[in-house]
Formats: sequence, C-alpha cells, structure tokens
Amino acid sequence: MKPEDLAEEFARNVSAQTDSIWSGDARTGNKHAKRYIAAFKRLQEHGDTGRDALALLLKHPRMDVRVKAALYLLSERPSQALPVLEEAAKSEGMIPFEAAQVLKYWNEGTWSLDVD
Repeated sequence: MKPEDLAEEFARNVSAQTDSIWSGDARTGNKHAKRYIAAFKRLQEHGDTGRDALALLLKHPRMDVRVKAALYLLSERPSQALPVLEEAAKSEGMIPFEAAQVLKYWNEGTWSLDVD
C-alpha cells in the first residue's frame, strides 16, 4: 500500500474512533484505534516518505486527525507538529485536552509515544 493510502487509512480511522467515542461506543472506537496504529506502523516502514504522507494530515479539516497526526510525528518532526498541537490546545473539549497533555509532557521532557 502506498504511503498516501496509509495516511488516508490513518485519518479515516482516527475520525471513526472519535465519532464512536462521542456516540458512546468505545468498543468500536478501540477497533478503529487498532487500525490507525497499524497504519502508522506501516507508514514508519516507509521512513521519510511515510512521515511526509502523515505530515500532510497536519492540514486535515478535522482537528482530531490533525492532532493525532501531530502527536505521532512529534518526536521526529517537532517543528511541524508543535504548532498544530499548540493551536488545538487553545480550544476546549476532548481533542484540545489531548493536545494540551501532549504539550505538557513534551515541555517536561517526558513525552514518549508508545504504540506497541
């Protein structure tokens, strides 16, 4: 699968997870989380090309997709990811809270992405 297709799969499943959670269906949300994590792992196999494809999602129309892409890119591309997280953290709600927490851990030097 091409990196662009994997990035789209990542975005589709982040969106579906968020929608599932907001509708109270955590079980389905967890299924979508497993799928976007799998897509991310496959993107990693493409190296910089995979990161480039994921970085395109930093401009996605949905905040949840932008934030999730940013936190998955943060360690490798902080100059691209931090502005997205900072902008999202200015709002209120579940996604801005997630962005604020990631920024807190990043600033403390304790940020670590665990996708195993």
